[in-house]
Amino acid sequence: MFSTGYREILALIDQIDPIAYGKTRNYIDGAVTKLSPYISRGIISTKMVAQAVLQKGYHPQQIESFLKELAWRDYFQQVWMAKGDEIDEDLKQSQPNVDNHQMLAAITDHQTGIIAIDEAIKALYNNGYMHNHVRMYTASICCNLAKSHWKLPAKWLYYHLLDADWASNALSWQWVAGSFSSKKYFANQENINRYCHTQQKNTFLDVPYEAFEDLKTPDQLLSLTMPTLSTSLPKAAPLQIVDHLPTCIYNFYNLDVIWMSDIAANRVLLLEPSFFNRYPVSEKTVDFILKLAENIKAIQIFVGEFAELKQLVHQQPIHYKEHPTCRHYQGIEHQRDWMFDEVKGYFPSFFSYWKQCAKHLKGL
Repeated sequence: MFSTGYREILALIDQIDPIAYGKTRNYIDGAVTKLSPYISRGIISTKMVAQAVLQKGYHPQQIESFLKELAWRDYFQQVWMAKGDEIDEDLKQSQPNVDNHQMLAAITDHQTGIIAIDEAIKALYNNGYMHNHVRMYTASICCNLAKSHWKLPAKWLYYHLLDADWASNALSWQWVAGSFSSKKYFANQENINRYCHTQQKNTFLDVPYEAFEDLKTPDQLLSLTMPTLSTSLPKAAPLQIVDHLPTCIYNFYNLDVIWMSDIAANRVLLLEPSFFNRYPVSEKTVDFILKLAENIKAIQIFVGEFAELKQLVHQQPIHYKEHPTCRHYQGIEHQRDWMFDEVKGYFPSFFSYWKQCAKHLKGL
């Protein structure tokens, strides 16, 4: 479903219809870009995508919906940069009405009885993708109907997504659950039918919105589970380090083909067991990043911790891109390619973040 060749990825950018995207993105079959796995893995950037689309002659206001969705990803990253590990817990206030810290068996077994959601979970297991609207539906059922704390269900979804981005994932779940927003998000069956083109009736979601606040947890959502989330990392050949060359480190969030490509360097994909113990991903996701890494000429794989790698490269410079997950790296830090370099730091809401970004739209 997702190509891993760099030329094919660039071709996908060229195929974007930002007008259709703005009109249909909430529909299960809408004109979404499906670029999120490549942005999350850092092989392309939000800025790169925005500029490529704008170069076709669109005015920023004409495609504001599209640009906002790109900016949401940068916004979540900015929150992560500012708050660090705090995003692993309830960020603004405690999630209301939590009854458990487990996972909903009806979700993991795709047996909710809501056809659109069950089919989407089956597809997630097969191809590592779930439409953003269905992610919100899933989170709402877990957190607001089954009253599970958001963190384990968020880790479950992150585990299976090729576009696994802990900031976007954790903060979106918190937004739905009410710990990073002023109120919980609910979707009823009418909403799901509309955007997923189903015609279901008489489900536990077939209620008016005002009924949700006092709705008891449906019987279908009472069974809980603890999913096993662990990552199997590949066996890698010993590194062949050229002593007089600098070393460029790539990782789960940086597979940028263009970055530092104009210099001779040792190029190493660093897969730290400690990172994947904390943020486990599926075998499908590991295979995906290994295939994407093949676009980087002469890249080698190193399974181990940064400190071990540092010992192997001796005194030559180490280059890496900044990210909340690599603050322990030592060397020459490079900034990521943000859509709006002028807008940095923590903003309590996307609205306040975008208000500042909008001042710099012409600069894109």
